[in-house]
Amino acid sequence: MALIGYARVSTDDQTTAAQMDALHAAGCTTIFEEKASGASRARPELARTLARLARGDTLVIWKLDRLGRSLSHLLEVIEDLRGRGCHFRCLTSPIDTASPHGTLVLQMLGAVAEYERSLIRERTRAGLAAARARGRIGGNPKLKHGDTVTAQRLADRQRQLYLLELTRTAEEWLPTVQRLRPSRSWAAVTRAVNAKLPPGRHWTAERLRRAVRAFVDEGLADRALLDKVPSVRGDDRLMVLVAGIARANPKLSLRAIGAQLEAMRETTPRGGRSWAAASVKNLLDRARAQGLLPVAPSADISDLAASGG
Repeated sequence: MALIGYARVSTDDQTTAAQMDALHAAGCTTIFEEKASGASRARPELARTLARLARGDTLVIWKLDRLGRSLSHLLEVIEDLRGRGCHFRCLTSPIDTASPHGTLVLQMLGAVAEYERSLIRERTRAGLAAARARGRIGGNPKLKHGDTVTAQRLADRQRQLYLLELTRTAEEWLPTVQRLRPSRSWAAVTRAVNAKLPPGRHWTAERLRRAVRAFVDEGLADRALLDKVPSVRGDDRLMVLVAGIARANPKLSLRAIGAQLEAMRETTPRGGRSWAAASVKNLLDRARAQGLLPVAPSADISDLAASGG
C-alpha cells in the first residue's frame, strides 16, 4: 500500500523542489523526478513510475498538469491504474480514486474528454477534406528529405511510447517471465504467459523477448532474463522446470507445483495432463540429487508426498 510520487518540470531551468516537499509531506515513500514537456507522452520516468506501482499502491501528483496537459492522456493513465488495482491522488484537486467523491469527479472529467475528442475528430475530418480539395498531401517534410535528426527523434518517441504501453500490461506477463527465465525456452515461457490471457491478446515468442529486452535496457528488469537456456538432456527438462518453480517459492506444496504445471499445459513424463504429487516429488528428488536444490529437511516439501500435499 505504498504512496508513489511523480514530480515533473518542463525545462532544466525549473525545479521540482515545491512538488517534492508536497509529495514528501503527503507520505510518499518513493518519488520519481522528470524534466520533460507535459505535452509529450514519451517520458521515461513516467514509464518507470507506472512500472513501479503494484496492486494497492497509489500514484500521487501535486497538480494534474504534472501528469500531462492532455485530459485524454490523464484519464487513460488513471483508468489503467484502476484496472491494475492501483489508486490515483492529486494533492491540489479533489481527485482520489480511493473515495466515492474522487470517482465522481473522474467520471465528470471523462464526459468532458469524450466531448473534446468528438470535436477534435470533427475538425480533423473537415481540415483533411479541405486540404485534399486544394491538392495538399500530408507528411513530414524533413522526413521526406532524409533528415536523420528528425528520424532519430521520431524513433526515440516511438520507443518511449512502446515502453509506456508495455508498463500498462507488465503485470500480465513480467511475473511469469521472471519465474521461468532463463531455465525455460522463450517458446515455453510464451505458452505459460498465454495460458492466462484471452486468445485475442496472446504473445508470440519474438514479441515477448523484445518486450523483455526493452525492459532490461531501461533497467526495469534483470539482464539475466535474457541468458541462454542451460543445456540439459531432453528428459531432464521437466526436472529443471520443477526445480525452478520450487526455488522461486519453497513453500509451495507438491499439489500446488502440480497445479502450476497443469496451468502451463506441461504433460507428465508419461504424457498425461494431470500431475500427481508423487510425480512432482520424483522430479524434486532428482533435482536435489543433481544439486539443483538443497537437501530438504525432514518436515518440508518432500514429506508432503505421502499425504498428497
